[in-house]
Amino acid sequence: MAMILGIDPGSRVTGYGFIKTVGNRQTYIASGCIKTTDKATLPERLDVIFQGVSQIISEYAPDELAIERIFMARSAESALKLGHARGVAVVAAVQQNLPVYEYEARKIKQAVVGSGSANKSQVQHMVMTLLNLPSRPQADAADALAIAICHNNTQLNLARMAKTSAKIVGAERFRRGRLTQTGDKS
Repeated sequence: MAMILGIDPGSRVTGYGFIKTVGNRQTYIASGCIKTTDKATLPERLDVIFQGVSQIISEYAPDELAIERIFMARSAESALKLGHARGVAVVAAVQQNLPVYEYEARKIKQAVVGSGSANKSQVQHMVMTLLNLPSRPQADAADALAIAICHNNTQLNLARMAKTSAKIVGAERFRRGRLTQTGDKS
């Protein structure tokens, strides 16, 4: 079982989504948005994001945090602001000893919708479907839930690959051991 917190960073709105997973079964726990005011300076916004993420981590006690990796935004200024928001969310997680995993937006969309170029509406619909939600979550919260779902799917796939690899190695060791025991060197 894993408790996963997904974070969709933004300098004005940061989405969060929290799911509980048991194998490939995912259960919705909570989601929402940390909103800053338009009048706030960037440092004030970053403090709101940091405090909000810290509070969510304290309240829900996740095992892991998954966050969207930065992409090149429309402008350098937007990318820098996004990087700052992402950074304070990561620091909030690290201060509470949470492992942090990052995923590119295309990978998240591919994992949830099946297309790396899916739009926000498609992501919202699939998150609602996958988690059996009664209504569509807010766009930023849906993105955060999608990040958590992507992380769970990625970890399951890595575990399957490791298990398959171990079986192959074990079979090879068995074959070699059996050949050695019979004295057959071929």
